[in-house]
Amino acid sequence: MAKTTQWRELHGSAFDQQAVLITGGAGFIGSHLASALIELGARVTVLDDLSGGGDPAELPKGVNFVKGSILNRDLLADCCVGRRWIFHEAALGSVPRSIEQPELYFEVNARGTLNVLEMAKSANVSRVLFAASSSAYGDSETLPKIETMATNPLSPYAATKVTGEALLAAYSHSYSLDTASLRYFNIFGPRQRADNAYAAVIAAFAKAMLSGEKPAIFGDGTQSRDFTFVDNAVHANLLAARREQRLSGAIINIACGVRTSVTELATEMARGLNRPDLQPKYLPVRAGDVKHSVADLSRAKAMLGYQPIVDFADGLQSTLAWYRQIYAK
Repeated sequence: MAKTTQWRELHGSAFDQQAVLITGGAGFIGSHLASALIELGARVTVLDDLSGGGDPAELPKGVNFVKGSILNRDLLADCCVGRRWIFHEAALGSVPRSIEQPELYFEVNARGTLNVLEMAKSANVSRVLFAASSSAYGDSETLPKIETMATNPLSPYAATKVTGEALLAAYSHSYSLDTASLRYFNIFGPRQRADNAYAAVIAAFAKAMLSGEKPAIFGDGTQSRDFTFVDNAVHANLLAARREQRLSGAIINIACGVRTSVTELATEMARGLNRPDLQPKYLPVRAGDVKHSVADLSRAKAMLGYQPIVDFADGLQSTLAWYRQIYAK
């Protein structure tokens, strides 16, 4: 098992007694962020409507949990009062589901982000950090992905994330509120849901293999991703919050900078779960999926001092150990 990240060693006392809000904080990435912030001595409020399947019982002791939606402006306004930073993780995920329900995705992901910015501005919050997505790059063949590339969203989900980035930049330039959009690349780790049709690939593979089933790959398996363990995303958020200079709506890639094909992922996971017999089955490509994705991290290093703290192999080991506990019979 990979060692547990020691947040105090990385961030010292920067968050002691600092009041923060995490929207979507009972979800996968948000709950890991909440745990790190509690360990760092922050005063953490989590706002989550639990539509993503999060469990408040898994949040660390000391979190002030508020059940509700970012579409509830009055409730959101109350949660923003007195906060120094807002980590905006709340969103509907999944490219395939967004193709089925585009209006719902726009309402939650785009209008919800506008609500967060409006309430943050009214409450004199210092900085909002947004969970953006590498899906913004679309199917451009240029690798690695650099933040100065034109966006090319191929799904309603991607379009809502690009809209969020534009809103954050606009608010940062129009008002005193500072913002940044952290473009996550295929975040994975413990507590990522695997119990629905829209599960992310590592979660879906783990559930299938631990149930004795072959993992399903949509496409020929050569498509590649920059799989990024969740502690790296948490670390990036903390670095961005701490930065003394304004971020001014910057868009910043958060990843490991390493490509892994989906077939290579399936092989590695089968080995790690002692099921090398479970060779993947290949299905037709899904609409909205991109072929290759890997991040350039130059801006993250220059602006935030970011570099990955957990590599893919160690992160996958920790993640598989967690799924074994959850799904092993």
